[in-house]
Amino acid sequence: MSNFAFLASCPSYSLFASAAIEAEKVFSTSPAMCAVGCRKALELAVKWVYAADKTITMPYKDNLQSLLHEPSFRFAVDRNVWSVLPSIVKAGNLAVHTGHSVSAADAVFSLRGLFDFIQWVDYCYGTDYVERSFDETAIPGEKVALDEKKIREQESLLSQKDAELEALRKQVESLSAAYTASKQQNQQSRSFTAADLTEAETRQKIIDIDLKAMGWKFTGPDADVRTEYEVDNMNGVLGQKGYADYVLMGKDGLPLAVIEAKRSTKDPNIGRKQAQLYADCLEQKFGRRPMLFTTNGYTTYFWDEQSGPQRAVSGVFCKDDLQKLMNRRTEKKPTGHHRN
Repeated sequence: MSNFAFLASCPSYSLFASAAIEAEKVFSTSPAMCAVGCRKALELAVKWVYAADKTITMPYKDNLQSLLHEPSFRFAVDRNVWSVLPSIVKAGNLAVHTGHSVSAADAVFSLRGLFDFIQWVDYCYGTDYVERSFDETAIPGEKVALDEKKIREQESLLSQKDAELEALRKQVESLSAAYTASKQQNQQSRSFTAADLTEAETRQKIIDIDLKAMGWKFTGPDADVRTEYEVDNMNGVLGQKGYADYVLMGKDGLPLAVIEAKRSTKDPNIGRKQAQLYADCLEQKFGRRPMLFTTNGYTTYFWDEQSGPQRAVSGVFCKDDLQKLMNRRTEKKPTGHHRN
C-alpha cells in the first residue's frame, strides 16, 4: 500500500489526488521526475486549500511562490510542514530547468513533505481523518515508462486540462463555508504532529536543495561546497578540531562563506558564535575571513563582519554575488588626500 493510496478513496481531494499518487509511483524510475510530480501535486493541494478556506486570502499573483508566502496561508499551516514546502518547489524547478541532478534523497524529501502537507489538509478539513505517517519502504518499486521530455515541457506528470482542474477547484470552492466552519472544530478535537527536522536533516535536505538551486555544486571537478569541513585550533585551542557544516569556496580556492545550520525549530542565531569560531579558524588557515550565514532552513541571516551588521536574507547567495561582496572589501578606496 503506497503512502498516497488512501487518496484514491477520497473524492473531495480529486483536485490533487492523482498528481500525488503518480509522483510517488515514478520515484523508482526517476527521482527527478518524482520531484517534478511532487511540485505539481503541491501546487494543486495548495490551490485546494485556497478554494476551501475563506480565512485565506488569494494574493495578487497566483503563482505557487506567491501562494506559499501569502501570510494568511503561511501562518495557517503548521510551521514544520510549511518549512519544507519551498524546498519541494525548488527541487521540482531544478529537475525541470537545470542540469543539476535531483538525488533520490531529495525526491524522498519532497514526497515526505508533500505527504505531511496533505496530512495537514486532511487534519483541518477532512471528514474521515486518520493520523498517518510517511513510510519510505511503502514507495512502489516497479519501473514505469516515462516521457521525460514531455513531462519537463508541461511541468507535470499528467496531461490534465486546465478546464478540468478549474471545474474541480470550483467544486471545492462551493463547499468552502462548510470546510472553513469545520476547520476550527477539527483542530480542537484531532491531533496532528509533523516531523521536527533535526539539525542533520535540515542541513542535508532544505539547505542542500537551496544551494543546488543557487548553482552551488557538491560533486564533480567544479565542486565548490565542502560539507563537515574540518578546521584546526577551534576556539583558540591549539590542536582542537571543529567541523563547519558548510564552507563555500571561491574560484580562487579560498573560502567565501561559512554556513552554520540549526534544527528547524531553533533560532538560527544560536549558531552565530559557532560560525564566527569557524571563520576564525578559516581566516588563520587561508589569510582571508569568510562571510557568515546562519540558518534553520526557515530563516537565514547573513553577516559580513567587515562591512556591516548582520541582516535577515531570503537564502544563501549565489557564487557570483558572494564573490562581488568579497571583491568589494579589497576595492574600498582609502579616504583622505593623496600625495602626488
